[in-house]
Amino acid sequence: MTRPGEQKLKHLFQPGQFGKFKTRNMVKYGACCVSNYNTRDGFITPRELARTRVIAGTGCGIITNQGAYPDPLGEGKSYFRQIALFDDKFIPQFEMIAGYIHEYGGVAIQQILHAGRYGGIDLGYCIQPSVVPQTLPHFRPPREVSKEQIRLIITQHADAARRAIRAGFDGTEVTSFMGYLLANFNSRFTNQRTDEYGGSTLNRGRFMRELIDAIKQATPGNPLVVRLNGAELMDRWGGNSEDECFELMQQAVDAGVDMISVTVGWQEAPESSIGRDVAPGHWNYLSAKAKKLFPNTLITFGNRLPDPVMANQCIADGVFDFWEVCRPLLADPELIHKAAEDRLDEVRRCIGSLNCLSRLFRDLPYTCTMNPTLGHEVEPEYQITPAAVKKKVMVIGAGPAGMEAAITARKRGHDVTVFEKSDRIGGNLRAYADNDLARPDDLLSVIRHYEVMVQKLGIEMRFNTEANAKFMRSILHQYDVCLVAAGARTDMKAYRHVKGCELLVDALDVAHGRVKPARRLVMIGGGKIGLTLAESLTKAGHEVVIVEEEKRIAGDVIPSFKWRHSAWVEELEIRTLTSTHLVGVTAEGATVKNAKGEETFVPTDMVLVSGPRLANHDLFQEFQWMVDELHGAGDAVIARDMNSAIHEGYRMGVRI
Repeated sequence: MTRPGEQKLKHLFQPGQFGKFKTRNMVKYGACCVSNYNTRDGFITPRELARTRVIAGTGCGIITNQGAYPDPLGEGKSYFRQIALFDDKFIPQFEMIAGYIHEYGGVAIQQILHAGRYGGIDLGYCIQPSVVPQTLPHFRPPREVSKEQIRLIITQHADAARRAIRAGFDGTEVTSFMGYLLANFNSRFTNQRTDEYGGSTLNRGRFMRELIDAIKQATPGNPLVVRLNGAELMDRWGGNSEDECFELMQQAVDAGVDMISVTVGWQEAPESSIGRDVAPGHWNYLSAKAKKLFPNTLITFGNRLPDPVMANQCIADGVFDFWEVCRPLLADPELIHKAAEDRLDEVRRCIGSLNCLSRLFRDLPYTCTMNPTLGHEVEPEYQITPAAVKKKVMVIGAGPAGMEAAITARKRGHDVTVFEKSDRIGGNLRAYADNDLARPDDLLSVIRHYEVMVQKLGIEMRFNTEANAKFMRSILHQYDVCLVAAGARTDMKAYRHVKGCELLVDALDVAHGRVKPARRLVMIGGGKIGLTLAESLTKAGHEVVIVEEEKRIAGDVIPSFKWRHSAWVEELEIRTLTSTHLVGVTAEGATVKNAKGEETFVPTDMVLVSGPRLANHDLFQEFQWMVDELHGAGDAVIARDMNSAIHEGYRMGVRI
């Protein structure tokens, strides 16, 4: 039976053909780097298997398993807990994964990932075509590979592909995404060889052509995907032009590859390719160009394209053949099913915060801001199950922590009421969205999701209601559980020793629109609140000076987005005084002192304070003797970030 969403998105849900295999739709699950859920010696864990079973059930026509390194030395290994496929001993667990994918009707593809310049994580060195020094200090010093080593690497890839097919996979994939070994040979930046593997674009592509040929010979009749950059974004380092990228794609087509996955960027690229500052659809032109140049080769694409409606239109317009989805399915594994059932209003959108990559770059298992269960699928306590006892639950605060707890508790069968002192859902997240230079709609999508689920689940919302001790006494014993998710506030009392402190203005009041900002401003605090507001106000024509006590700004910003704030500060020419603190305020300006004890007077019309942030702890003490169960989540416990708020709210919801 055709589901309603399948009729609306008929191009996305039409059957496809991939080599000799038919696909149920035109969606390919892309290997999202690696999970880091596995063992240090490359074996797959129950945690990984549980996660893979969820992936298998996403409804994608083609599903790509995460990249396995193909060499026993581990020169291709880029992540501490990356899976391996260099020996037959690994095959049984790959058989389980292929079985899961087939059980749910998907075509199974195994990615082979040799990290090259970013590899050798356990060895202290990496290999690449030429000795080109690292631009990022956390990667290993390079060694140049010999021709004999090149032949061995190609053989190792072919052997790994053969093992994947023996394990039950239908095809294989090799990747150059993010600057891995294949990209290292293809790119002028890292390939400075003078032999037949370097120099011209044709010579630089020789490794790729030989790799394709070896895998095709090792796995005859099984399709091969190659992930290739449409744009490297490595101009600063002398990388390939877009024209050269497409010349290399032509070589892959001529070598007989069955599908090209068009990707964008390197880890070292000085601009974003998949982050929240890139608008959805921004890179579609690269895929459209590939499809026009190579009409007889399947093109799959999904960089910063989280929307099934846009993907459906792209397929209709010939921009690509298959929509390649990864992070949107980390955020919401039910995305394809919700699209098929015409329930897109319920989707938890990938907001591009790149919490996943931030974790990986710290050698941690990846998680997702929007999906608290990612990586915990093997743990029953993380799953939404019917409550043993139905309770009346009150949630204080309609920010992310409170709404996550309310929605999850309601799904378990509890009666839930949310008390919010303002007149709408969102808390401080709305203020962030109102001042965000990246992609405000991504942040607002979180709020819209909560609004939809409140209606669909029948959660009672009481707005313009401030919960305090007096209020609790008026409803005493009406509720079994109270969850405090009242967020955090700016600690204005931290400046009571500052002369003229009565002139200070809470930055959150400006962010929420409660106070109109002056033309000239000093922002005390260069963390995420201060930066976001300073950037927004500067772009709107205000003159802002940031004063930060630490040596660097963006101390509390997620690692994958620190560089973006630094870049905006530079682009907007925002004056920043680091290692500096406030000592006095007058109507004419602010006096600040640096680490050397030197004082500076900064003329200004208003001094805003964005930190420190203070958790709203007071309610815990006030409510302790007024309710059977008292819990807390998010900034009301410790002032942190949206990721912590969402995850803690969810965990409380499944626990209550």
